[in-house]
Amino acid sequence: MNKKAMYNLTYGLFVLTACSESRDSGCIINTAGQVTSTPNRISIAVNKDNFTHDLVKASGKFNISILSEAADFGLFQHFGFQSGRNVDKFADFADCKRSENGLFYVTRGTNAYISATVEQTIDLGSHTLFIAAVDDMEILSEIPSATYSYYQSSIKPKPQPAASQNKTTWRCTVCGYVYEGETLPPDFVCPLCKHPASDFEKVTA
Repeated sequence: MNKKAMYNLTYGLFVLTACSESRDSGCIINTAGQVTSTPNRISIAVNKDNFTHDLVKASGKFNISILSEAADFGLFQHFGFQSGRNVDKFADFADCKRSENGLFYVTRGTNAYISATVEQTIDLGSHTLFIAAVDDMEILSEIPSATYSYYQSSIKPKPQPAASQNKTTWRCTVCGYVYEGETLPPDFVCPLCKHPASDFEKVTA
């Protein structure tokens, strides 16, 4: 079995936002889609480690802002490489507005947003699948949506070569962070995007 076949599935990229008890937050997700058109329902899968997951579960409401090819890497750093448990991601972030449901949506590097109310949750182990009714949606731009492949090829910074010859490094395939050393500890977690050692590839200069 070739596990890399999973990489050929197509994914969009989204900023998921939610609020509970006056705490706003948002995170990057890549699993969102329409599941029925009549009635209009969407599903999102969210890692349980994300603070935004807890806000969606507590409030039963969320917005997804659909990232476009105009998104810059700074958006991914802001919403993907820090936790809402430690940082108020909207404290100094001006490129957003509140929708009719009172939640933020992102106006920079996005082409639409969808507001939804959770109707069903399914425990997937590491993630929760939320199935939700669409309450509102608006087009923000005609720029094409950013796929995960587009992010990898055109948004994520290209990794820099190792500083010296014959040095073994391990590069995070998600964010490009480089760890230097002959072996990568099996319990290593990327300090930028928090992905595990299994998402690193070996690079020899």
